[in-house]
Amino acid sequence: MTVDRTFTRSTEMQSRLHQLIPGGAHTYARGSDQYPEFMAPVLVGGSGAHVWDVDGNRFVEYGMGLRSVTLGHGYRPVVDAVAAAIAEGTNFSRPTALELAAAEDFLELVPGADMVKFAKNGSDTTTAAIRLARAATGRDVVAVCDQPFFSADDWFIATTPMHAGIPVEQSQRTVRFEYNNLESLKQALTGHSVAGVVLEAATATAEPAAGFLEGVRRLCDKHGALLIFDEMITGFRWSQRGAQSVYGVRPDLSCWGKAMGNGFPIAALAGRREYMELGGLRTRENRVFLLSTTHGPETGALAAFRAVVRAYAEEDPIGRMEKAGRALADGVNAVAENLELDRYVQAIGRPSCLLFVTRGPDLQRSQEFRTLFLQEILSRGVLAQSFVTSAAHTESDIDLTVDAVSAGLEVYSRAIESGSTAGYLIGRPVAPALRARAAPRQIDCT
Repeated sequence: MTVDRTFTRSTEMQSRLHQLIPGGAHTYARGSDQYPEFMAPVLVGGSGAHVWDVDGNRFVEYGMGLRSVTLGHGYRPVVDAVAAAIAEGTNFSRPTALELAAAEDFLELVPGADMVKFAKNGSDTTTAAIRLARAATGRDVVAVCDQPFFSADDWFIATTPMHAGIPVEQSQRTVRFEYNNLESLKQALTGHSVAGVVLEAATATAEPAAGFLEGVRRLCDKHGALLIFDEMITGFRWSQRGAQSVYGVRPDLSCWGKAMGNGFPIAALAGRREYMELGGLRTRENRVFLLSTTHGPETGALAAFRAVVRAYAEEDPIGRMEKAGRALADGVNAVAENLELDRYVQAIGRPSCLLFVTRGPDLQRSQEFRTLFLQEILSRGVLAQSFVTSAAHTESDIDLTVDAVSAGLEVYSRAIESGSTAGYLIGRPVAPALRARAAPRQIDCT
């Protein structure tokens, strides 16, 4: 690391955070173990695509609030809409007109859905979808695609390495299938009594093969399972109408969140009336306790959502995200190629949802070399667990990032030549967010 940038106050505050908050953050993906040691900035604010930390460092940020911010930090029309709404109260004992308007806006965007219910986080909506599928079918088992994350609740976390505290039988009610592999889904549906099939229609690095999503729809219909799309990332990033509109396949239920409110806390469960009504007052069936939240209809987040919808109607945020992403990928990959590192470092994925790959001398993905890459770009003013862009990223932001990558890859190249990050990496490597045990160095019982 060659650039003089200090993280003294951030390191002190991070230590205090660990004393007061389990994990030192409210999301495992935000944890200090996801950043180079002694280089986990504690932020104080942001504007557009820039953020500032407690040490006075300024960064171009990527990932943008775990993909929840597409219009930029502090986007004024959203902030103004929220301020106007909360000035008249935030929570009431009866539904507000704003709830109706927000529901109308949502269902106009997503014509495949007949009803919608708002919540505060994605895990609540995916879990509600599972409960609804089980109630509608009378079955217990859920088929889940081999994709990173669907819920913090037992039905999913039981299948991860971080399953302490969850009854073992929970994992027995979840079966897995491979993305773009209809045969694996067929086997899951044939061998089990499946209530619902859960998947992201696409990911940053995987597009559906020809006929795959249509085949998933047919298999669900054949076996009587509900098709559930997770639109947390694809919604408002692939399209404001979701991946279901991009690929032309209608799910029975879909779960939304993240960019719906440009960082404000709002999520949604949407779906066909025949299923959604099971959680209402107009059903003759046994009622489902679907979603009942004090803060689900809070006015600030609903106003933020409506302002986001207006922004997408009047502007072209997805086009701007994709333009910035293409320029960034081209720049990073050109730098890597010029340094003969293109086999080791790559920017990959959909332009609006870019990731970077870091490999070691053996060409295998490497946590040590990922940490070295993060260390070098952080020291040069780029905060990036990914290269996910927003509509606020400018040409100058992209140029600064490519310059930071270029300088950082000079160090990376020397480490590759030496066969190790030793002498180049300061501190321990980053670790997977979902793992059974903390690293010994991260355990401090004082």
